[in-house]
Amino acid sequence: MINHVPLEHILLVTTLMFFIGAYGFLTRRNLVTMLIGVELMLNSVNINFVVFDQYLFPGKIEGHFFSLFIIAIAAAEAAVAIAIFINLYRNIRSIDVEEVDKMKY
Repeated sequence: MINHVPLEHILLVTTLMFFIGAYGFLTRRNLVTMLIGVELMLNSVNINFVVFDQYLFPGKIEGHFFSLFIIAIAAAEAAVAIAIFINLYRNIRSIDVEEVDKMKY
């Protein structure tokens, strides 16, 4: 029989992942590292969906479907963000957040 990890341990790890992602998003100036922070937050939410689904409704897989939906949204968000980053780099030769306002003029 497989030993299960206690729910509290998983919640601690996912909470740390979420706040590390939020910290990375709020403190970085590079758009790519900000995107990585958002992806880290989305992945922590995915883990929570799967864990709570297994904890509350053993044998059902609704949490897995929610996770797949979030993964699809994250992939689309990453594709759009990378396209924007490429366009920014072509126009201003930088992906620094503080230089993005130069696109206004």
